Amino acid sequence: MKITQQTTIALGFALVAVALFGGAFVYQNLAAPEPADASERKNITVRADSHRLSTAEDDKVTLVEFLDFECEACGAAYPFIEDLREKYDGKVTFVARYFPIPSHTNANNAAYAVESAARQGKFEDMYKRMYETQAQWGESQDSKAALFRTYAVDLGLDMAKYDADVASPDVAARVHKDIDDGTKLGVSGTPSFYLNGERLIPSTTEEFVQAIEDALAK
Repeated sequence: MKITQQTTIALGFALVAVALFGGAFVYQNLAAPEPADASERKNITVRADSHRLSTAEDDKVTLVEFLDFECEACGAAYPFIEDLREKYDGKVTFVARYFPIPSHTNANNAAYAVESAARQGKFEDMYKRMYETQAQWGESQDSKAALFRTYAVDLGLDMAKYDADVASPDVAARVHKDIDDGTKLGVSGTPSFYLNGERLIPSTTEEFVQAIEDALAK
């Protein structure tokens, strides 16, 4: 699949927002953990249990996105990232990490639903469902947990397990571990990208792709 004009334009708006403001939506955490030092940054950008959408055969290049499923800029970036995954299949590892924004009513609900699906081997399926339906539920002031449960039913999940997981402290802790790592790294908004552990803030899609090409060429 080629990177289409539509996804290029959509991501362009997202990249401008990130470049100008350090994140499309600002995350505020009064109890934020201490910033990571250089050695810790390398270890926390990607953890062993981080969710990998695609894995490179040589594990040479890794692109990490800290995301919020309710974030419009993340939704704009989604088709572009999908195009990149196809373009660099087997060459680049793509990692998705949770960073729900507190001002979004359903950001945590969405992250908990995705993490609960992940515990039944359906992370990518629920990840995609959230973005594909974002326009239907995003920015709502009402809880959409019941709607997200219907997605789990559609995916054929064990619903007793899903219901237990989505309300569990373990799932909340897993999501908030990503938030803590992101905060230590300096993530202040979404989407935030890291290429081989270094913050990536391109102003155009061409710069984004060139950064990946440069990393592959090293």
